[in-house]
Amino acid sequence: MLDKIKLILKSVRQYKKYALITPIFMVIESLLECVLPFAMSIFLDLCIKAVSFDDFMKLYDHPKLPFQISLFALILVMVGMAVLSIASGILGGRYAAKASVGLATNLRSDLYKKIQSFSFANIDKFSTSSLVTRMTTDIQNVQMAFQMSIRIVIRAPLMMIFSAVMAFVAGGQVAWIFIGLIPVLVIGLFFIIKYAMKIFLRVFKRYDALNQSVQENISGIRVVKAYVREDFEKEKFNNASTSMMSDFVKAEKIVALNTPLMNTTIHISNILVVGIASFFIGKYSSISKEGGVTTIINDKLSIGQMSSLLTYGIQILMNIMMISMIMVMLTMSLEAVRRIGEVLQEEPTIKNPSNPLYDVNDGSIDFNDVNFRYKKDAQRDTLSHIDIHIKSGQFVGILGSTGSGKTSVINLISRLYDVSSGQVLVGGKDVRAYDLKTLRDNVAVVLQKNVLFSGTIAENLRWGKEDATIEEMEKACDIAQASEFVHQLPQGLETHIEQGGSNVSGGQKQRLCIARAVLKSPKILILDDSTSAVDTKTDKLIRKHLREDIPDTTKIVIAQRISSIEDADQIIILDDGAISAIGTHEQLLKTSPIYQEVYYTQNRVGGEQ
Repeated sequence: MLDKIKLILKSVRQYKKYALITPIFMVIESLLECVLPFAMSIFLDLCIKAVSFDDFMKLYDHPKLPFQISLFALILVMVGMAVLSIASGILGGRYAAKASVGLATNLRSDLYKKIQSFSFANIDKFSTSSLVTRMTTDIQNVQMAFQMSIRIVIRAPLMMIFSAVMAFVAGGQVAWIFIGLIPVLVIGLFFIIKYAMKIFLRVFKRYDALNQSVQENISGIRVVKAYVREDFEKEKFNNASTSMMSDFVKAEKIVALNTPLMNTTIHISNILVVGIASFFIGKYSSISKEGGVTTIINDKLSIGQMSSLLTYGIQILMNIMMISMIMVMLTMSLEAVRRIGEVLQEEPTIKNPSNPLYDVNDGSIDFNDVNFRYKKDAQRDTLSHIDIHIKSGQFVGILGSTGSGKTSVINLISRLYDVSSGQVLVGGKDVRAYDLKTLRDNVAVVLQKNVLFSGTIAENLRWGKEDATIEEMEKACDIAQASEFVHQLPQGLETHIEQGGSNVSGGQKQRLCIARAVLKSPKILILDDSTSAVDTKTDKLIRKHLREDIPDTTKIVIAQRISSIEDADQIIILDDGAISAIGTHEQLLKTSPIYQEVYYTQNRVGGEQ
């Protein structure tokens, strides 16, 4: 855990000065707050001797002071200490806020950058909902804990220690009352914290389930409405929310015992102090008449000292409770620290080589006896003994049933995953030898799940090429058969796309994604079932333009419709993670039972669909 704490504290960076200044102000504030009751006790004792305003200007002796002081001077001193204490508290709070907010800002940025460096394998290890919780709730808890650590964690123990010392200075042996009550309060708080913490730690795990419910519902809202499952989703969310609320209520009920325990201890403390102090004042007091002024003299305990003892007792006991609450918050934050530290310590499974290649010769692809599994401890390989050889500029189709390994094959080309054994070559070089950015700039993939981001069409297309001109974007749209519907939009390329592309159809979204990939001018273009939502005529036109307009680019198309790949230079048939057959349309119709079954089924159902 210590290594995770150190890792998170590195994110303080430029806010370190605020974190270091804050404890200094806390020391000053605590010291002054503990000296003020002592000064007040002296003021009360001296007030007994004063009967007129002129007496406020006289110098008086006090048994607790080695020098004489006037009431007026004492008032100025107390006002000065109060102002300085308030100023120290304000500055300490301000700097603590700056340091904690700065830590949260940097930590959120560091966490986000770390996630961006993850491979698919790393992302698979953490669920999306869990990562969202770590970047929101967990970071908020760390921010609060850090602010408490540099402010209240410093202030509360100092206040307790200073108050205890000053209680003995002001009240002598009577201060042992507080020392006797401290164990009672500490033991009670210990058991409260012990039982509450078990529940609080359980609540953090429920945040992931709640976030997952929200994320799934919002991202799949159209499916929810299409199947009229709103009530089911509401019930699922309510169950997760109610479960978390129930745990919070249980924990808060236990924590709520702090207040009656604290109040009882303070009342007992006050009763004992007043009772014992009154005994001392009554037994050891004497009356002195000097200059017509009657004065009560007590060498053991004065009324002012009794007043300061009451204040110190409350300060000692209140800060013990404050320390207990700090322990609860810090313990809760340790779970957040652990979860954030897990992400920060996670090493990307795919990294740049020490001396990477920055040039891809051509779009040729070779799979040499490739085996692959998503997890090392998986019982079987996802891909087994894959041997594929594709020449640069070829048009290749991949066909196979669901789960046959089609997407896994193309993920290895752009090195979204690494092979378990064997080699994947692009341009005659192992993909693991390339600079990642260079490789992925030259291998454009239109994934099965098409994603558009909120912004204009032009902004989305420029993901393929940041400085793309209008002419280049229009050319890419022509190739992807997107120009017609783009030109029909009121603002053309400047039309705003809602989050996830919710204001365009599935086919339009697919075509925009293809145009975005074409803009990269890649050496290899991979379409993972990316024309499934367009009609066969548009599908045919896209393939025609891909062949004619980017002839040197290797084109790999994963498709469910044979019509989408029947004119390919070679078609690869995958079955259960292995290659079943490779050949042209005519060859496979004669030799591949799988291809024959798919072809005749589609044609018998009604031809091209």
